[in-house]
Amino acid sequence: MPPSPSDELVDITDESGAVIGMATRREVRARNLPHRCTYILVFNSRGELFIHQRTATKDVHPSYWDVAVGGVVSAGESFDESAHRELLEELGVDATPQPLFPFRYADGRTVVHAMAYRLTHDGPFRFQPEEVARGEFVLVADLERLFAERRFCPDGLEVWREFERNR
Repeated sequence: MPPSPSDELVDITDESGAVIGMATRREVRARNLPHRCTYILVFNSRGELFIHQRTATKDVHPSYWDVAVGGVVSAGESFDESAHRELLEELGVDATPQPLFPFRYADGRTVVHAMAYRLTHDGPFRFQPEEVARGEFVLVADLERLFAERRFCPDGLEVWREFERNR
């Protein structure tokens, strides 16, 4: 039997984002330990943003929509390696995204030191059934309406807001 994702080792960070240790993903979630993540904004050649709905079995924000592909950086993995791996796992895309900006997010459930990326890709995508329920490209002009109508991951929304500020 393959190992459970909750047994995956994750680097733990200090307040500055420096790696100071390791723990399992389960322990990171249970103790709300600061860790590293990647966020990839995927646009098509027409400038539309890919959004996706997370599966109902996700450990954080199940069934929520998200503006970014990505996830937890594995222990010993670089941000760039993680972004490439996450694109391959979640969308079936073997591509190297462009780094945008470092990002920190914290709420009552998570503390992450992250890197945001951008990729232009028109698909087709092959969704990872454990993580992505469905997805679609949307007009950037429609995002605020969609944010009001659907539940979106709060960290992804903050990445989008930071992207907008930096454009």
